[in-house]
Amino acid sequence: MTSTEKIIIGIDAGTSVIKSVAFDLSGRQIATASVRNRYATGDDGSATQSLSQTWLDCASALRGLGEKVPDLASRTAAVAVTGQGDGTWLVGRGNAPVADAWLWLDARAAPTVTSLVGGKQNRARFEATGTGLNTCQQGAQLAHMDRFTPDLLDRAETALHCKDWLYLNLTTVRATDPSEASFTFGNFRTRQYDAVVIDALGLSHRRTLLPEIIDGTEISHPLTPEAARACGLLTGTPVCLGYVDMVMTALGAGVRSGARNAACSTIGSTGVHMRAKSVADVQLNHEGTGYVIALPIPSIVTQVQTNMGATINIDWILNVAAYLMAEAGGKPASHADLIARIDGWFAESRPGSVLYHPYISEAGERGPFVNANARAGFTGLSTRHGFPDLLRSVVEGLGLATRDCYEAMGAMPEELRVTGGATRSVALRRSLSAAVNAPIRQSRRDETGAAGVAMMAAVAVGVYSSMDDCIADWVTPLLGEAEIPDANEAARFDRLFSAYTDVRQATAPAWDKLAAAATTSPAGE
Repeated sequence: MTSTEKIIIGIDAGTSVIKSVAFDLSGRQIATASVRNRYATGDDGSATQSLSQTWLDCASALRGLGEKVPDLASRTAAVAVTGQGDGTWLVGRGNAPVADAWLWLDARAAPTVTSLVGGKQNRARFEATGTGLNTCQQGAQLAHMDRFTPDLLDRAETALHCKDWLYLNLTTVRATDPSEASFTFGNFRTRQYDAVVIDALGLSHRRTLLPEIIDGTEISHPLTPEAARACGLLTGTPVCLGYVDMVMTALGAGVRSGARNAACSTIGSTGVHMRAKSVADVQLNHEGTGYVIALPIPSIVTQVQTNMGATINIDWILNVAAYLMAEAGGKPASHADLIARIDGWFAESRPGSVLYHPYISEAGERGPFVNANARAGFTGLSTRHGFPDLLRSVVEGLGLATRDCYEAMGAMPEELRVTGGATRSVALRRSLSAAVNAPIRQSRRDETGAAGVAMMAAVAVGVYSSMDDCIADWVTPLLGEAEIPDANEAARFDRLFSAYTDVRQATAPAWDKLAAAATTSPAGE
């Protein structure tokens, strides 16, 4: 690439890291720069982040990219921004922060969620948004603030999300995108705010806090002189507001290709399972869980279920192994060393009857069911089982949890695209493929979230006439060969899944009793 060829920058402001990534106009990743994110947690369940620091860190990541890419400022055709979803980022007079942001990790709204979910209007809210109410969401958080800290909302003029806050600093425009607007306060069919939803949340009197909705594939705003100086870019560079990071990651990883809808799972600390569908094909479950999130493609949405713990289950059992190895006086094993041994341990184990339910997060589970008291456990152990068998059951448990999530959205996918570092494991890919009984393809795209949002900019500035045209160049060539599930393994997973759901449903009352026992002080204390 010469130093005159044009570039699109994708910004992905995640919970842990803010990344800026440069792509050429055909989708080749050129360089990336990142800055670690910082947030604070409290004993009251709070998880907060400084708005001002987040903007400074974003600008720093962009300047870092400029140090790696020659003539970045003059070559940048557009900038696009996505970021962590949910949460509440309040701004007031002069676009100044009102308080630190409440992140999606913040649990303080739990009692308000319980109250709202039990309300008469909650099902109507769910039917409009396609999204189960939880403490992560801005709607629940605003409702909680309105009840307990109304002064915060009295001082606020606009409620934004993370990417919206960065867009405001880049352009001075207060706006949000159709995806977060519709799954929180609107209707996924219209991609607009819905009065029934806002009323169900008890927020009709706070309606003025909700910003304008804009679609970043159609509308851009110029980079301001102040932001240009801070970021090392040129004033007037087009800036596009992306959709929420979940769907940007899925878009970049192949949730749609060849103008056809597909399924995509991101296996990270959490598991995010998504199916692209036409609006007419969405199936809302009786339990009222999951999300329906718009894609930047007309009339196409993603239906989403997320399980709280994915690779953190593998981390847990590997940490147990590392502890025992150290206690035995062996050579300390690094996490990377243990990760490299997973496929070998898996090969030593025997396919058996051990089940593992991967609810290792202390926050419980949120998909496809919601239970804050849900906890992990092994079922079916006997004296013949050893560590490799336990490891196998943990890996297979992630496959079964993935199937549980897709089952809640209808029929199993015809093909599953996967992303996330853990999917480098052959054992995990084979378990996922057998669990859903579908071919699996691994995305070779490194920065799928940044790529997804950069694709929006590529359409917005006219590099491509449609998102499907862009996908053909940016996504499809980076999908690996299809790995076909073994028929015998798929049949075994069918049997395991039946037992898996039976155990999950039967154990739920015990989880609640364990939680109650843990909060009850012994007599005499």
